[in-house]
Amino acid sequence: MNRITEFVRRNASALLWGSWAFFFAVYETITLANKKDDDTLSENTRKLFHIRSSKAGRALFTAILGGGAAWFLMHILTETM
Repeated sequence: MNRITEFVRRNASALLWGSWAFFFAVYETITLANKKDDDTLSENTRKLFHIRSSKAGRALFTAILGGGAAWFLMHILTETM
């Protein structure tokens, strides 16, 4: 039991990120297969930002996604922030 506890402590971050990625992949696959409206990440993102009906929503989404991607790129490459 002590070895398991120690393993979890050392790898908690990797286990949590891996679990999140696994859950997301399973859920998104199920939602893509069932063909219902408004259940995938893409559909909910379009709905949240009013992508189809609002230029401001499109601009906001672009700024958030672009800014986040730029930050993450710099974060990884420079090992800062």
